[in-house]
Amino acid sequence: MKRRITLPFAAVAVSGLLLAGCSSNDKTTDTSAAPDTSMAPAVAGCEDYAAYGQLNGAAVEVYSSITGVEADAMTTVMDKFNECTGAKVTFNGNKEFEAQLPVRVEGGTAPDLAVIPQPGLLQKLVGTGAVVPAPTSVEANVDKWWSPDWKTYGTVGTTFYAAPMLANVKGFIWYSPKEFAAQGYEIPKTLDELWALTATMATNGGTGPNYKPWCIGFGSDAATGWPGTDWVEDLVLRVNGGDVYDKWVAGDTKFNSPDIKKAFEAFGNIALNPDYVNGGLGDSASIISTTFQEGGLPILAGSCSLHHQASFYQAQWPEGTDVSPTGDAWAFMMPPNTAGDPPAVTGGGEFVAAFNDSAATVAVQTFMSSDTFANARVKLGGVISANKGLDVANVDNELMKSAVEILQGDTTVFRFDGSDAMPAAVGTGSFWTGMNDYVSGKPLDTVLTDIDNAWPSNG
Repeated sequence: MKRRITLPFAAVAVSGLLLAGCSSNDKTTDTSAAPDTSMAPAVAGCEDYAAYGQLNGAAVEVYSSITGVEADAMTTVMDKFNECTGAKVTFNGNKEFEAQLPVRVEGGTAPDLAVIPQPGLLQKLVGTGAVVPAPTSVEANVDKWWSPDWKTYGTVGTTFYAAPMLANVKGFIWYSPKEFAAQGYEIPKTLDELWALTATMATNGGTGPNYKPWCIGFGSDAATGWPGTDWVEDLVLRVNGGDVYDKWVAGDTKFNSPDIKKAFEAFGNIALNPDYVNGGLGDSASIISTTFQEGGLPILAGSCSLHHQASFYQAQWPEGTDVSPTGDAWAFMMPPNTAGDPPAVTGGGEFVAAFNDSAATVAVQTFMSSDTFANARVKLGGVISANKGLDVANVDNELMKSAVEILQGDTTVFRFDGSDAMPAAVGTGSFWTGMNDYVSGKPLDTVLTDIDNAWPSNG
């Protein structure tokens, strides 16, 4: 059964306020441009692409932070679109995306389409006047295939700009089922059990060199620090609940408040403890220099046992890794604060925004909001989508299926990644750098005050 994602009203309301607060461009212009469908290609396997017509070699750049094997998969999907439509779509992944996209926009060299992973960054870009409101064909797809909540995250003010693309569930903890079986470890059911398991692992040691229970990597070029924000967001939601989380994301609850400080301290109890990190990689200082892609790999060498990362981390395991409930690597959801609490998860996704309304750009943006795109990309593995047209049979393994089930669960307390929904000056700025400062030894009170001071005074 395909069920829509249910996001709590409070989360949607907060996000709507955040996105509405700084809108300087509430245009409602219909920017639809109809592709030429008079010469739809008679190519096997292209039936689902006929609506996009023949684009006659039109070049379209899709710019994104997605790199590596995930970028290769996106290129494969676009190659099929090119084959069926005659377009020349190129997928350009750049690790410096968050820093370079605003530079390109300001310099007049914006891409045709950008895959934006933060609603806060979308808000900032819309404020420049460079983002084109979504055409009616894209809005129709989103109304059909996505929940209204996801549409809200792509809306600034009253104008819909960017269609959701893929989704991810954060808060997974990766581990080795083989190690757990050999050591007699059990999956923790509460946060207290997780902390107790950590202490037990530190006492027992491991089979690999320089063993510590946890391995953590913050490195992501200009975005270094974001994996730490995921830790804090998961802890804020589980320990304090959705209401506090919403007020925090909206800026009504400060970083230096007791509730938020408590979440940072819980993370610090792991990340700053030399007995607990950073297995096979170094000490706490190595967290910043270790890329997020490499962060969990010491599990395979027996140098650590636990790694906090989103569902998309599945794509980072080397070829030949047995990723299964009894294999080399698998994941469980970070447990609730107290037994009996409903599942609480943070998640994220990307939004496809356009910087022009050419017929080719409209066609590609429409395709990327469709069920055809969702099924084609998910079928290649490593990702999921909240598109209601996704055939679960295309989800490549049980972990990803469980992520979809978590997103769709009736009792799940879901919140969009907090740093992605905060104003960009904080969410992709001071919060990221604050996490780096914290694991580098800067006093927590100073870190929290620094983050708060970066909050825009006028939304």
